[in-house]
Parts: sequence; structure tokens; C-alpha cells
Amino acid sequence: MTSAPIRDVLIVGGGTAGWMTAAALAKALPKTIAVTLVESEQIGTVGVGEATIPPINTFNQVLGLDEAAFMRATKGSFKLAIEFVDWMGPGHRYLHPFGGFGLDIEALKFHQVWLRAHHEGWAPPIDAFNLSAQAAHLNRFAPPSKDPGQVLSSLKYAFHFDAGLYAKFLRDYAEPRGVTRVEGKVAGVQQHGETGFVTGVTLEDGRVLEADLFVDCSGFRGLLIEQTLQAGYDDWSHWLPNDRAVAMPCVTGGDGLTPYTRATADAAGWRWRIPLQHRTGNGYVYSSRDISDEDAVARLRATLDGEPLAEPNFLRFQAGRRKAAWVKNVVAIGLSSGFLEPLESTSIHLIQAGITKLLALFPDRGFDPVEIAEYNRLTALQVELIRDFIILHFKANARSEPYWVRARQMDIPETLQRKIDLFAASGRLFPSDLDLFAEPSWIAVLLGQGITPRRHDPLVDAFDEAFLKSQLSRLAGLIRQTAQALPTHEQFIARYCAAPHASRPEFKP
Repeated sequence: MTSAPIRDVLIVGGGTAGWMTAAALAKALPKTIAVTLVESEQIGTVGVGEATIPPINTFNQVLGLDEAAFMRATKGSFKLAIEFVDWMGPGHRYLHPFGGFGLDIEALKFHQVWLRAHHEGWAPPIDAFNLSAQAAHLNRFAPPSKDPGQVLSSLKYAFHFDAGLYAKFLRDYAEPRGVTRVEGKVAGVQQHGETGFVTGVTLEDGRVLEADLFVDCSGFRGLLIEQTLQAGYDDWSHWLPNDRAVAMPCVTGGDGLTPYTRATADAAGWRWRIPLQHRTGNGYVYSSRDISDEDAVARLRATLDGEPLAEPNFLRFQAGRRKAAWVKNVVAIGLSSGFLEPLESTSIHLIQAGITKLLALFPDRGFDPVEIAEYNRLTALQVELIRDFIILHFKANARSEPYWVRARQMDIPETLQRKIDLFAASGRLFPSDLDLFAEPSWIAVLLGQGITPRRHDPLVDAFDEAFLKSQLSRLAGLIRQTAQALPTHEQFIARYCAAPHASRPEFKP
């Protein structure tokens, strides 16, 4: 016997999380289920997450979004990688590019072949074998080829965009597909007297909105999941001590419209640089124990590419996650479910992952505890894997400031330590199927942060050195030629998805 189906879904909160959820539900749910979103224009959204990772392409494609239209509407640019600057000391830099490195040779992983070449002293940088990295170095971009036989098919990309404009774009998508938007501030929450399930919310003007299923997209405060249902919070600040961020956009200058995000280590945290068509997003993520808000702003201002376009916007947060992202009939998506600092651009992906799991485990009005438990198990595991990947950047540093010395000396999760030890021994990696960051990402960051394996797979030694040199030289040459043949990032945007009224400076060819 089955319970009655869900009739009404209420999304509490707008912004990127709310409207991504609304758009996905509008696309996936039958018309018999009503979807309502309540938000207030008086409540600002966080909106600092302007960089994404490749899975967002899947989300946009499922919705059937036109990429060029989406890019114009959000004044977006393309992203091939993250450049990490000064994490191992002043002047050091490396890329974490999208996509894989090289091609496996007779079932031996390519990075093991590269490690042998590195140990023997004849390997070029591993970036030479990743097309996204080579295109990023040259500030070039074009979409990947659909022909798997072409080198260009290996290019992977994501986006930089204005998160507020993305939310608006998705609202324009969702409302014609049946989503009802209600303007108003939530003043109270009603619960069933016996079960504790949420039954409705009361707005400041007295209106009551009822539903069967509630999606909490209310941001850090977690209006339903925490303030009402008291899910609890796992505090990860002992591993990720940054608790502040200040954001400030500026006129694009410096390196211009680069097809990559930049994360620069600083004395008390790190700074981001995210180029859009109409401006460059900047911010400083830092520990209040190590620097004051005033000094953080001064440092950010001193490192901008161009003239500031707005006053500094401060955020306070605590790294961690809700102990349960789904409690009773409330599912928390976005910042209401927890927060991992934006170092690897995972915030928007975690929204997407939450929506995907909700649709895969969409309930009826019986709200089976087994399905809720599975949602929470998968959510916890996925977030913990991402957490470990981010901690790696801080643990494996070579800077001298107290902030960085503490990070280097801290105890880390056993799951991460085991992965570091295994790779450091002989370059072996066994990522979980649920790990957002696949083997190439771990390779890029582990090597970039100075963890070079002491040995390589002994099976690689069976190959003739001349054969391997020929294979690596040929592959690096093909990748380099393919990247050099691409248009510049600026040229591609100009002809494909230039935003109207996106004033951009003149760029030298």
C-alpha cells in the first residue's frame, strides 16, 4: 500500500539555490504537483559564488537551456581551470584544470608513465598533457569536439557568471512552466502538533502558505531545517578556519578576460579573481583570528585589477554541514544545508547535487524514513569527500605565516591522510564513485601542492624509454597545436555570446 502523492511543494527562499530548485522541479515534476517559491526582495542573497565546475553543463542541458542565451543573460565567461598562486610561497603557481591528463598506455595510467619520466628527469610539466590547461595558459577557448577521435574532444569547461543574474534567468524559465512566486518575508512556521512536520509558513502580512514538502533555501540561517527542526551542525572550522569573506567587484584589467579562476594565497587566507564580461569579481576569504575586517578590505583593495565598482560586501560563516539535510518533510538545499568555502567553486554544484538526489528519492506523503536516511547518507559522504579535497590545499602548503604554519601542522581527517600517504608512496589513487573530484583533479592538486610520489608503478619500467619519449612528445605536441589553433577567449565570447551593454575594456591581441 502506498501513501498519497505529494500535491504541493513550497521553496522557502530564492537566490541561486531557490531558483535552481524551482527550475528543476518545474522540468521534472508532473503538472499535478504545484510548486511555489516564496522570497522577499528585502532580503539580500549571498551571491559571491560566481565560478562553477563542469557538472553544471549537465544541469543546464537537462533544463534545455540555450548556452549562448544563458551566457548573454548572466554576462558570463568560460572557465577551464583554477590557477593557484603563492600557495607554496611567493611566485609559485599551478593549475587545477578540468579534464584528464594524457592517455593511458596499454592499461597503465598516464600519470604513472609521466611519473617515471619525471623521476628520470625528462618529463615536461604535467600541464602539457591537458588541453584545458594549455588553452588556459594561452587565454584561448572553443567548445569541445563531439568527435571522440579529436584532441579537442578532451576539453572540459564550466562558467563564470553573475549568480544574481543566473537566478533571474532561471526564474524566467520556471515561472512560465508553472512555478508560482510569492513576494513576502516569512514571520512564522507552523508544525503538526503530534509529528512535528512543517505544515505551513506565515508571512508578515498574515498570509499562510501550506505544502506537503518544504525545500529550505533560506541561506545560512536555515529557517526551517535549523531554526524550526533543529537538525544540528557539524563544525569543521578546526580544519577550515576561515570564517569571513569580503567581496568587491572591479573594472576588468590586469590579465583581462581569462578563461580561468585565480585563487591567490595571502597572509590570513586567500583571494579570488573571477572575470565576467562586464566586471571582475574579487574577494578575500580569511580567518578573523589572523586579520581584522579593516585590514582584509585594505589588502583586497590593494590587489584589485582596476577601479572598485561597489563597496565591500562582508560575509560571516562557519565551515561545516547540517547533521541531517533532510528532516521530516523539509529538505535543505544550498547554504541552509551547510557551507564549504568557495576555494574549488563547489557551492553551486552542491545545490545541483541536492536537487538531483531529491528528484531521485522524491517522496510521497508517507515520507519513508529509509529514503530520507539514504538522502542524508549520500549527502554527508559527498560533502565530506569535497571537504577533504579542500583541506588538502591548506594542509600541503609551504608558507611561513602563522595562519599557514597552523594549517600545515593540523591533524586532518583519516580519510584524507590515507589518500595523501598512498599517493606520496607510489602515485596510486582510488577515488570513491561519489567523489566529485575524480583522479585528474587529485593528481593536479597533490602535485601542485608539492606532494610528488617517491616511486612510480613498477609495471611502467617494462616499456622502452625511447618508446615512451616518443609517445609523450607526440601527445604533448598534438595538445599544444590544438590549443594554439583555438580563438582567444575574448574573440569566442564576442562572436558567440556577447552580453548586451557589457562594457569591456580594450584587450591587446
